[in-house]
Amino acid sequence: MLHPRRALCGEGAGRVKVLVVGGYGTFGGRLARLLADEPRVTLLMAGRSLAKARALCAELDSRSTLVPWRFDRDGDLDAQLGEAAPDLVVDASGPFQAYGERPYRLAQACIARGIDYLDLADGADFVAGIATLDDAARARGVFALSGVSTCPALTAAVVRRLSEGWRSVRSVTAGIAPTPWAGLGLSVVKGIAGYAGRPVKLVRDGRPAEGGALIESRRVTIAPPGQVPLRSLHFSLVDTPDLQVLPPLHPGLRDIWFGAGPTPESLHRMLNGMAWLVRWRLLPTLEPLAPLFHWAINRLRWGEHRGGMFVAVAGEDADGRPVARSWHLVAEGADGPFIPSMAAEATIRGLLDGRRPAAGARPATSDLELADFEPAFARKAIAAGVREPVAEAEPVYHQVLGPAWDGMPPAWRAMHQLPEGETKTVSGRASVERGRSLLARLAGTLMGFPGAGDDVPVSVAFSRRNGVELWRRTFAGRSFASRQEAGRGRSEHLVVERFGPVAVHMAAATDGETMRLVIRRFSVLGVPLPLWLGPTTTASERVEDGRFRFDVEIGHPLTGRIVLYRGWLA
Repeated sequence: MLHPRRALCGEGAGRVKVLVVGGYGTFGGRLARLLADEPRVTLLMAGRSLAKARALCAELDSRSTLVPWRFDRDGDLDAQLGEAAPDLVVDASGPFQAYGERPYRLAQACIARGIDYLDLADGADFVAGIATLDDAARARGVFALSGVSTCPALTAAVVRRLSEGWRSVRSVTAGIAPTPWAGLGLSVVKGIAGYAGRPVKLVRDGRPAEGGALIESRRVTIAPPGQVPLRSLHFSLVDTPDLQVLPPLHPGLRDIWFGAGPTPESLHRMLNGMAWLVRWRLLPTLEPLAPLFHWAINRLRWGEHRGGMFVAVAGEDADGRPVARSWHLVAEGADGPFIPSMAAEATIRGLLDGRRPAAGARPATSDLELADFEPAFARKAIAAGVREPVAEAEPVYHQVLGPAWDGMPPAWRAMHQLPEGETKTVSGRASVERGRSLLARLAGTLMGFPGAGDDVPVSVAFSRRNGVELWRRTFAGRSFASRQEAGRGRSEHLVVERFGPVAVHMAAATDGETMRLVIRRFSVLGVPLPLWLGPTTTASERVEDGRFRFDVEIGHPLTGRIVLYRGWLA
């Protein structure tokens, strides 16, 4: 029999009272911010320090009701739950790997009182082990979900979306790349330091196996179609719940791997080296160093304020043919760190709308779909999309843009459509401006850029050989050429344009109407150089009044503008 409060979380739900354990911590505070627009929620922001809880509640401008609350998870849980009388308990504290001999005390106390429970656990054994409480949760008619966070709730939802309609999933590779400015909590750092260098349970070649935490690595570029990708990142194997709880969902799964790509990479590499010391048994564990790591991570940081995530799957489609897809997400600025709390947000919003998870205790691998996360993404500066392999015979920009290619105007696609071995020439008019400094004039002359002029005739001859496109631009009889190709390796998902010994590696970003090029890497004679030493480019293409229009400015910090040319092609 359900207790009287169950009606609050059933059909026609009106309000939900949530006790957030670790409420003034990193993830609890972000959950409160995500729900700030929801007046039907009462959040008891709980922890051992009532002063900290009060400070957070005073800081937040929220339409939800925020109540500072003292809660000690090591105290009399039954009495404290009875006093708080919540409909749902969210454990956002951790580290869950360090909960001791009775790790599920809080979950068990909630079940005994008929209170729904979820946590944001990232400990693999902890999340998998919640299923031992399944019978008790079913008997009380409540749900107890573990891992209601990025791992495994979001990962599992993405794998389902990517493999929809498939006969089987054979491999899953995923990774998270936090912005270096994220501000990791001490509990997260303690969890990572605790398993660094130790064996991680996973599946390889269809059999249970072990990998080396923070020792195994691979490089991936996270690139949502049509968006500026993250830089190519170094990912290291981490112990996430996905490695244990996803294989049972996909019986044909033969390989699974999950990595983290924290930046700056130099600090990441140092952590890799220290993990080897544990692997070689020169150190028993890195856990005592967690406070030092926490200090360093939150102070020694530089690079782009962007983060992301990828999930790549391979398997067999409905007809048994090999197939592969990948999902990419990029979050701008401080929005990425909210993602771990979005699964809990989605669950609470579902309760408010009368969508209640089934009773029972289990990892949170099947209670949310990707569609449940997408409204939260849309409220933040978060872009995500799916990629499938594009044949090398396709145009360079099709290879780079993926499905964003299909969203561009037909006339734009026709301009870039160039079959292997063919040549075409298009003509139009343009205006050209040249830089006035001595260095700018010298650089422009060396590169063969056209002279200044208004309404000058322009033609572009395109040819393609071995997947490389040659673009020869002629302005009023004066020509300069470049070669373009789809990047590989560290330049994956980028357009690489070469002007003699100089190679510029650019992202192609679109909004469905206009494509702009953004420089991401730069090299001379194949040697990568700091971006601040390289050229600056503002380049865009669009279709307007039936004409293909271009606007390109090339410069350098030392010279200023070198050349600007804009115009149209028929």
